[in-house]
Amino acid sequence: MVAIAAGALVANLYYAQPLIGTIGREIGIPSHLAGSLTSVTQIGYGVGLFFLVSLADLVENKRLVLINLLLTAVALVCAAMARSAVSFFVASFFVGLCSTSAQILVPFISHLVPDAKRGRIVGNVMAGLLAGIMLARPVALMISAHLGWRAVFLFSAVLMLSIGIILLRLMPTRQPPSGKHYLQILRSMTGLLREMPILRKRSLYQSVMFCVFNMFWTAAPIMLADRFGMGEQGIAVFALAGAGGALAAPFAGRLADRGMTRAMTFGAILTLAITSYGAGWVTDLHWLGALVIFTVLFDAAVQTNQITSQRMIFSGPQESRGRVNAIYMTINFVGGALGSVLGTLTYGSGGWELTALTSGTMCFCLLLIFLLGDRSQPASKPSRANN
Repeated sequence: MVAIAAGALVANLYYAQPLIGTIGREIGIPSHLAGSLTSVTQIGYGVGLFFLVSLADLVENKRLVLINLLLTAVALVCAAMARSAVSFFVASFFVGLCSTSAQILVPFISHLVPDAKRGRIVGNVMAGLLAGIMLARPVALMISAHLGWRAVFLFSAVLMLSIGIILLRLMPTRQPPSGKHYLQILRSMTGLLREMPILRKRSLYQSVMFCVFNMFWTAAPIMLADRFGMGEQGIAVFALAGAGGALAAPFAGRLADRGMTRAMTFGAILTLAITSYGAGWVTDLHWLGALVIFTVLFDAAVQTNQITSQRMIFSGPQESRGRVNAIYMTINFVGGALGSVLGTLTYGSGGWELTALTSGTMCFCLLLIFLLGDRSQPASKPSRANN
């Protein structure tokens, strides 16, 4: 149930993305500013990652999640009822802000399982989260095609309330042991980043990979329309196929539990580089089937490194896991936001080929950083864990 809740929450960030033209026309936003409809939601999510997720080390977790679910539902209803750009922007900001409960649930579940099973359980939750990201766009398109765009947000509001009722019955309470106040919690995050080299490394690796992920999925819908003549439904089906990469999460978690984190990180970065370059090549050849396969492997690589990274950063003290996840996801979010910008710029400047070339080159540079960083440390078990 936690996996479903995490996926449903993070999907709120992406429902408006394929509908920006329709929403913009109805609430009076010019087409050249329509992209701001999703940017505001992302900004709210970024603020929430730092200021709300860190509360998981201070506030009783079940109450925090349930309050955020209720506020998310209210914000979604406000978005569905919006008649002007200002009211939609305000509602979207709070949708993003409160949807960060997805990242409160991830460290929460890590507290409930033994260390030997942590990777597998976190993997299951992250599979739900990635599925939510990938399914949000096609679900939004399908609902909007039959009931209009406002029904998309109302559907999600009902889903948030339903999940809240279920979690109210099933989710155990957890009161963090910390005796600190909120400002101390926020100030301590700088110290955690400085004192945990594993957090710095894993944040770097995943932020670059998420940057590449967003570059791909920002440019891919435009490319599919330009090169393969796909409409909204065709692009939605392609996104559904890409969601198959989420199936890698449980397997990645099991391998991480067996201590194969270094090999998995190397394999994930290498796979992302190869599929990034390959996506440009098979598109030139007009091989749609090969592009789908590369897309599944591409998404699986990002997911594998995510599971590996979170399994490792949650191996630290329990009382700081909420803040550690807040730091990790905030850095990850910055990388993703940069990727969205780069996806637009590279496609506009040199088409899909430049987007693929840029993302593949970034991955190979990251692979070099990973290998050099590992080589510079003593060949001991603790140093391998740091990578």
